Amino acid sequence: MATIVLVRHATTAATGKRLGGWTPGVHLDEAGRGQAERTAQMLAGLPVAAVYASPLERTQDTARIVAKPHGLRVRTRRDIGEVDYGGWTDKPLGQLRKRSLWPVIQHTPSRVTFPGGESIRGMQSRAVEAVESLAAEHAGETVVAVSHADVIKAVLAHFLGMPLDTFQRLLVSPASASVLHLASDAPPMLLGINLSAETPTVPPPRTKKKSATKKATRT
Repeated sequence: MATIVLVRHATTAATGKRLGGWTPGVHLDEAGRGQAERTAQMLAGLPVAAVYASPLERTQDTARIVAKPHGLRVRTRRDIGEVDYGGWTDKPLGQLRKRSLWPVIQHTPSRVTFPGGESIRGMQSRAVEAVESLAAEHAGETVVAVSHADVIKAVLAHFLGMPLDTFQRLLVSPASASVLHLASDAPPMLLGINLSAETPTVPPPRTKKKSATKKATRT
């Protein structure tokens, strides 16, 4: 059985503003470096045998920080890389939300192929194959794979038995870790999702406030 720790890259100046995709030269911002350092501390106690990352700079930056406490070099795998968004690459998200394809991406992503790019179904297939390959290569070991939000969500959906059209219901925050146990002779197990120092705790249930003044009683 292999333990696969899927880490989303930390933030860049474009995170939440542009659809980065395979845009080159995008590195972590100052906040992102801090996120990656905290994730590295969170994972420092694990017996990590190898650290992998997609070829993009933001994943490589994150992976180097995570690998440092273990004295490991980062190994690059293109098959855990970001979705190829084709003509949508590096476009402002505000602009893309106005396009007719946007609601399809949100509700039936299995039907989507990005103009001049990759299908979401194709991305899931190659990413799942990559993770299964890592599990086979590292049986009995723990490995970290630094990738991208939609890629990680698609992989988790597959191993949870969720339809691809529901994968947007999963939350994978920047620099978060999601942990899978994979074995050839046992069902996959999800040990944790979106684990991060940045993840807020669940708020307690709201209760009705008592009146600030008590009703007057006759004496």
